[in-house]
Amino acid sequence: MASTIQVRVDDELKMKSDKLFKELGTDTTAAIRMFLTQAVAYNGFPFEIKINNAEYSPYKKMTEEEMLAKLEASREHVKRGKCRDAGEVISDMREKYGL
Repeated sequence: MASTIQVRVDDELKMKSDKLFKELGTDTTAAIRMFLTQAVAYNGFPFEIKINNAEYSPYKKMTEEEMLAKLEASREHVKRGKCRDAGEVISDMREKYGL
């Protein structure tokens, strides 16, 4: 037997989520099922819950100048040896998170 869940959301949020999930090859209903499945599997939220810091967001739009400055800073880190081999990072993540 299947149960129905009804959720009220802002029209704009619904429109944006429908568009996003369509681009990802699914729909909002399937995405909600995925969320619920993962919540049960994780025995909690399947993602980190935290206060949004508006100062730093990886999703904040950057100007071309900001992007070029970040790229230059990355190049400087590489020159100074302030970087790690991707294989080492992946190995550390596997060990830390049991992957």
